[in-house]
Amino acid sequence: MDFQTIPDKLGLSDFPIALGGCKVYENSFDSCGYDVVIFDDKDTPNEIKSLDGDVFVVHHGTFSETNSKKLLQYADLQILKDDSWELRMFLSKIKEKQKSLFSDFAKNSLIESLFCCQKTKESIKNSDDFASCWQKCAAFYLADAIVSLNNKRLGPTHILESLRKFPKNSINEHISIVTQTVGIERATLVLLERMVKSTIGFSDMIEKNNHSQIIQQKHDYFIKNSMISDCYFYLGYINKENFIKIKNTLNRNHDLIHVLKTAFDIEADSNVLLQQADLIQNSCNTLLTADFE
Repeated sequence: MDFQTIPDKLGLSDFPIALGGCKVYENSFDSCGYDVVIFDDKDTPNEIKSLDGDVFVVHHGTFSETNSKKLLQYADLQILKDDSWELRMFLSKIKEKQKSLFSDFAKNSLIESLFCCQKTKESIKNSDDFASCWQKCAAFYLADAIVSLNNKRLGPTHILESLRKFPKNSINEHISIVTQTVGIERATLVLLERMVKSTIGFSDMIEKNNHSQIIQQKHDYFIKNSMISDCYFYLGYINKENFIKIKNTLNRNHDLIHVLKTAFDIEADSNVLLQQADLIQNSCNTLLTADFE
């Protein structure tokens, strides 16, 4: 595809526009959609659009963004339209502080992981069904931190693949904790078929933007290419992102545990959950002490 035709295809020619995500890199899969960022200062959810057999995810951005996670997502954007050059200047500033953004995002991810570990333990103590969901989130946040400490910013499709390839060092030795506590060893074709249906259902309830179309495509690609563990990790990560969106309203959404039991492939043994939470907690504390003292 000629990327420069994307703004006209989507009818988004009135604002600075750029292409990001997997399609900017050479390692994108056929199942990866086109992540388009339009800097229109709108605080609205992502929009999923299908045109001529291609899937586009439209993100709304602002030049006043301060969140390190989002700024890192913007770092490698390929500009499609920028008549005022404002976008070029914005991306240049991000490049200048990219190293500190990686550190900030890693630190924030480790703190979030520790928070989720604590919520896991509290939930077990209070016999709350969401304990395993919190533990899964803790593991995925630790994965985010490790990726960022390797100066990478990756979407959920490619994280596990990259974790396998990172060099051996004191940071990356904690990758084994992620793989131990996420649950990828449980992945089977039958389980993944059940997980994707529940993940799509959870996405439709929380996001309400047809993200389910992309989730199904990614699942199908992984299965076709015998990437069973990657599929398990991807589905879990998507559920983590949506679970965190409702973390403050769980008391009003307790029925969601029925879909999350399958979507997250949750662990029922509280002793195992406590052991996993301790492992993640120790890794987070070690990385915080080593890199942010």
